[in-house]
This record gives sequence, structure tokens and C-alpha cells, in this order.
Amino acid sequence: MANIWQQTLHWTPTVQQQVQFQQLYEFILEGNSQFNLTRITDPEEFWEKHLWDSLRGIVSLLRDEGDEGDEDVISTPTPPTSLSFIDIGTGAGFPGLPVAIAVANSTVTLVDSTRKKIAFLEKTRTVLNLTNVKTLTGRAEEVGQQPQQRQTYDVALIRAVGTASVCAEYALPLLKQGGLAVIYRGNWTQEETKALENAVNQLGGIIELVDKFTTPLSGSIRHCLYLRKVAMTPVQFPRPVGVPNQKPL
Repeated sequence: MANIWQQTLHWTPTVQQQVQFQQLYEFILEGNSQFNLTRITDPEEFWEKHLWDSLRGIVSLLRDEGDEGDEDVISTPTPPTSLSFIDIGTGAGFPGLPVAIAVANSTVTLVDSTRKKIAFLEKTRTVLNLTNVKTLTGRAEEVGQQPQQRQTYDVALIRAVGTASVCAEYALPLLKQGGLAVIYRGNWTQEETKALENAVNQLGGIIELVDKFTTPLSGSIRHCLYLRKVAMTPVQFPRPVGVPNQKPL
């Protein structure tokens, strides 16, 4: 897939990164029978929907300095060498694990409420020798109110976790001012952007970019929403467990 990586992301994994991606695939297949981690087990589908899709969300962080790339490139809050990521509701470790492999100088904290999944991810981290990965068991609503987590991260990643406004409520409290939330979506409409603006404003953020793209193998339409934190998130957010889903902003 080296050519496709380069053509679509202007980035090519090193030999070591390719080995780690392969190990990740094999380890997840092995763990699937026990933990029901993913229904995506075909190698090409796994590459596109888990590896490529995960990294497409942080494409601007993969590019070499001086690479002009697309005009819709998100500016990063700090130099890529020192970014701290948090992956909220990581599940089987996506997008966090591919990001940890690709941006090796970063730190990536994987958060999930299921202890068994976190235990699996801790084994995965050891097998892949990912010393830059941390894990945290907890609900997003609770983690976002913990003083040691709140306003701590440069980038929050959130994929396949509730509606966009719920994702924003989970992500923005965890970001430093100037930090970036990346919400991975499938289909997305202009009407949804307008509705999301109201929620993001209440949380101290702005919608910086809605990036529409097509996946390289299946030609599926995907979107990434980029929210910039521009002001302090009010202390009541995130609201208690269950409330964001029951009463979205």
C-alpha cells in the first residue's frame, strides 16, 4: 500500500511502522474471538477502514515541513514533535493506535469504559513496543471532569461515539486552549454543521473545517470535523454520565 499512502496522505510508513501495522492487524484478529473487537477482518478492508481512515484524520500532522499539500490543512497547536493526543471511546484502539505508530514522538492516551478492552490494548501496546501509549478506563463524562485530564491535551480524537454534538461535549473539555478536536464521521450535511455550531459555541469552540474526502479502495465518502478550542469550556461540561446522549446540546 506504499503508493496509496503516498498518493493520498503524502506520507509513507517506515519499514518499522509497516511491521507494527501488520502486528496490530494480526493481534486484533487473535483477540477478536475473545473480545469481539471489530467485524472488519479482511486485510484490505482493515487497512482502509482502520489504518488509512485513522491517519486521514490527522493528515496535516504526517506531512513533512514545507510540504504544501492541500489548502484545507489544519494548523497544529504545537510542533508535531510534542503533541499529546487522547482517543475517546477507543474500542479496539482506533484511531489512537495507528496515530501512535505514525506520530512516534507524540503521546496517545486511549480511553474506554470497558475494562476488558483496555486490558487488551495494554497487551497490544506491549507487543508492538509502543512506549508512547497510555491507557485510561472510564466514561468520557467522568474523565472530562477529572482535574488531571481536563485542559490537558493538544488533540482529541473521537470516532464512532454518539452524535457530533455529544462528541464535541466529550472532547472539548479535555483540550488545552488552542487545541483541536477531530470528529470522524461518515455522511455529513450542511444542516448538521449549523446544528453543531450551537453546541460547539457553548463548549468554547469553533468549527474550523469540515473536510470531505473519499476512501482510496472502496470510494466511500467520509468526513472529518475539526473543532478548535478558543475559550475555556464552562465547568458544567461534560454533563453527568448519560445526560449528553439523552439531552444533546
